Amino acid sequence: MVKNASRMGPKHPQVLILVGATGDLSRRKLLPGLFHLCSSGFITGCRIIGMALEDLDTDGFRKLAREALEKFSSRAVKEADWKAFADTLSYVPLSAGAPALKAAVEVAEKSLGGDSRRIHYLSVPPAAALAAVRLLGEAGLVANSRIIMEKPFGTDLASAVSLNAQLHQVFAEEQIFRIDHFLGKEAAQNILAFRFGNGLFEPIWNRNFIDHVQIDVPETLDLGKRAGFYESVGAYRDMVVTHLFQILGFMAMEAPTALEPKPISEEKNKVFRSMLPLDPRDVVRGQFAGYRSEEGIDPESDTETFIALKCAIDNWRWAGVPFFLRTGKRMAEGQRIISIAFREPPKSMFPAGSGVGAQGPDHLTFDLADASKVSLSFYGKRPGPGMRLDKLSMQFAMHETGWIGDVLEAYERLILDAMRGDHTLFTTAEGIERLWEVSTPLLENPPPVSLYQPGSWGPKAIHQLIAPHAWRLPFERAWRDPNKTSG
Repeated sequence: MVKNASRMGPKHPQVLILVGATGDLSRRKLLPGLFHLCSSGFITGCRIIGMALEDLDTDGFRKLAREALEKFSSRAVKEADWKAFADTLSYVPLSAGAPALKAAVEVAEKSLGGDSRRIHYLSVPPAAALAAVRLLGEAGLVANSRIIMEKPFGTDLASAVSLNAQLHQVFAEEQIFRIDHFLGKEAAQNILAFRFGNGLFEPIWNRNFIDHVQIDVPETLDLGKRAGFYESVGAYRDMVVTHLFQILGFMAMEAPTALEPKPISEEKNKVFRSMLPLDPRDVVRGQFAGYRSEEGIDPESDTETFIALKCAIDNWRWAGVPFFLRTGKRMAEGQRIISIAFREPPKSMFPAGSGVGAQGPDHLTFDLADASKVSLSFYGKRPGPGMRLDKLSMQFAMHETGWIGDVLEAYERLILDAMRGDHTLFTTAEGIERLWEVSTPLLENPPPVSLYQPGSWGPKAIHQLIAPHAWRLPFERAWRDPNKTSG
């Protein structure tokens, strides 16, 4: 049990209907996450009803859940905790339809004493989401409930508007939680704490002091079993609209009137309203060599597995500051960073050869890994005679505190927030539709893809895109390993 966990959890017992319960996301993240939330005391009363195409019974679903925990859980599974969790699980095959699901929910609610809340998690492909929504409506399970939706939320403006309109026929907007696991990471919320909790940085968080911003999420992963899905969306729809732009919203927003869901969502949406439409000339699309020969891929595919772009926020705080975003598959490293480059001094008083400016501007860098890290780089004098400067850094890592055991994984945090009705880390219909509107020029006139080699940093054109600046990755200075001491 985590101390005071129940205070951070929902006030009411929860009946969670997990549609797509046998899928990859469910086995890797959702079932292990729900097990941790239940066994740690965050959710004090819970029943989980799995639903999927597979013709399983409850015992079969429990067997699948146990195998998922043993394979994917990052925490030890105690037998007593497993038995308690197994008792919360039941299963209804999709073929049984709305009446069987309604009956299973009624049994679950009765076992919890009648004062429970429903939460629906749609862990299904976008094409199946609306059918699942209609099923929940037919079963009469909309009242007193919330629904978590997986990305993508449409593939362009028209499809996003249509999807939201059909969703709103069944669920009200305040019931809908569009999930972005990037925003569930500790580091994403640390941006809010860092900005608005410290008088040192908020005064310089603007165009007068910041030169440019990079949001860089390269991945070493290939497509795995997602090739068919990926071919239909590509890197931009898969990663930028639903992940990188959401991070940008947190980084660039104004101070909310309160640290509460509605004021925070409003400030994020103001950022999206202020974004200029993307110029295809400021976009580099890439495709790793060998992509077209993968199973399920069109031999003449123009789908991008890499994208880098420059975007702008045309408001008082950010006018003239470029934001550079990059992500791709099969790249040199797997990283998730926001790097803020500060303006250099207007005039250098240091002699030629001193080293000042040789390693680029000062940077504030956030690592968006689960165990968050922050680094501030700056120039300092090298010991000895003369004036020779080197790039130094101050770094913080969550591992260096006693709090690392308190970190919730992204899906755990977001499920808990949805159960509590907290929309802070979720996307609104207005926000997602505005981002598709901004994307329209690129989607209508995409530049051709350029090949890049697996294990590289993308097509060579990325250097012209960011010039006269340089990409922060690969780092000029590695993160310090907190487990090693200097000799």
